[in-house]
Amino acid sequence: MTGDDPTEPPELLLTSRAFRDDTKNGFCSTVLELRRQTVRSRRRTKHLGVACLVLALLPATAGAGTLGTDIIGLFPKDLGEFAYADLKAARRFRWYNQLKEQMLPSRFRQFEQFLASAGIDPNTQVDELAWGLVLPTETTGEQVVGVALGQFSPAAAEQFFQEQKLPVVRVRGYTLFAFGSGAGPNDIFFFFVDSNTAAFGHRSILEKLIDVRFGVEEGLLRNEKVFPLVEGLNGRGLVWAVLDPGYARLAFQQLVPEAAQFPEASNLVAKIQALTIQIEADRGVDARFQAVCESPDDANLFAALLQAGLLYRRYQERQTNPELAKMLDDVRITPRGDRLELRLSLTEEMLLSLLRRNTFATKW
Repeated sequence: MTGDDPTEPPELLLTSRAFRDDTKNGFCSTVLELRRQTVRSRRRTKHLGVACLVLALLPATAGAGTLGTDIIGLFPKDLGEFAYADLKAARRFRWYNQLKEQMLPSRFRQFEQFLASAGIDPNTQVDELAWGLVLPTETTGEQVVGVALGQFSPAAAEQFFQEQKLPVVRVRGYTLFAFGSGAGPNDIFFFFVDSNTAAFGHRSILEKLIDVRFGVEEGLLRNEKVFPLVEGLNGRGLVWAVLDPGYARLAFQQLVPEAAQFPEASNLVAKIQALTIQIEADRGVDARFQAVCESPDDANLFAALLQAGLLYRRYQERQTNPELAKMLDDVRITPRGDRLELRLSLTEEMLLSLLRRNTFATKW
């Protein structure tokens, strides 16, 4: 790349020159030069290293599921993150169980235990999963609400729960069963919408879901910022997700901590409008992340900082975790107007090797 040919692709790729000097000073010089070139040419890209699989139960190219608007419309309007996983399709892959164990939100694992206690096998009866998150406030922790689609026997399950004398709450004709005492702030509740739909989550937000169903609360379809992004991803991956500014900032801070060493990073991260994640799988995994920035200039500069963080992460990992270093080397970052796109492809063997090292274990 010369930087003078307008037809050349605006991709910022790692080169052997970047690693010519293994010293810290050499690395810093490389990063500074990288940033100067990026600002001058108004091109560059983004990063998302290990995050590339942060929802990676994800999609299979052979028939990714589409979530109906009737299900999307059940969710409350004010979600900070909305995600979907086609579990039935994902189970075909050798890496599914390991990746699920490392990455699935702990609240869903509680829900699985809840179902299993009533004789419902989540591994065979839950085909699709959609869930939403709301950031914690000064008075509440993070709230989760989810909908599982599959084949259920509500009458038999409810009879079991009643026989066990589990704490219950009745809301608008629905019986919500508590996983726990029913009084704790972190207790998860669960109920059947119908024989193909089960809902779970913290009580307050689960009650909001019921209010949406009865037309008392506005649903996610009314969220003018999140829903258009959901529409753009729906049906295009085994797993996909939309994160609002708050969750997008958290994702970058956790997944690209190396970029935080640059003074500009905090300001750029604070201005991120949204982050989308789309993952498809066949023999390997193809992940695409797209950050919505405030302007093309922000996208270009942020791309350079993320690339620098990616470069440094590879430098750190190449001795202790060469598989991860190879994965980071294959990341492709491309700014597209006010969007910053990151793409990564992994072979099945590379993914299994990374899983054996707990590479994708979540920290939340």
